[in-house]
Amino acid sequence: MINKLNKTTVISGFPGVGKSYFTKQLANRGDKIVLDSDSSEFSWLEPGVRHPDFPTNYIEHIKANLQTADIIFVSSHKVVRDALRVAGVDYTLVYPHKSLKDEYKRRYEARGSDTKFIQMIDKNWDSFIDEIESELFPRLVKLYEGETLADLIVLD
Repeated sequence: MINKLNKTTVISGFPGVGKSYFTKQLANRGDKIVLDSDSSEFSWLEPGVRHPDFPTNYIEHIKANLQTADIIFVSSHKVVRDALRVAGVDYTLVYPHKSLKDEYKRRYEARGSDTKFIQMIDKNWDSFIDEIESELFPRLVKLYEGETLADLIVLD
């Protein structure tokens, strides 16, 4: 379980764990400030052109919202996780059990992810999960079959 404390909770979520879905569900309640901070808004100047300030600009956005949001969902890209560590931003990394590759491919298809994205995740699945499981800085939370972030987060 991820228990909400009296400070902002930063959650780095692997694609498909339910960051956007949870954010939309919570928006309907209206009593919590939840940011689904999509790194792509900070990492690209235009299609195919990387922003030269990424990931620093993304980390600054996250840090600027630490006192205003209850929960900030952030990318699970390695470069972002490394930048969070360097910046001293505590976070929880939520990711799927390695055996759930097919379930996550179905999630990506159901949400309308493009074929290139699904193929990239499929090709790199084991290395992505292995890399996450070797992390020492964040708190790691593994999801099992059928679980999403909504099953883990306890709100007051």
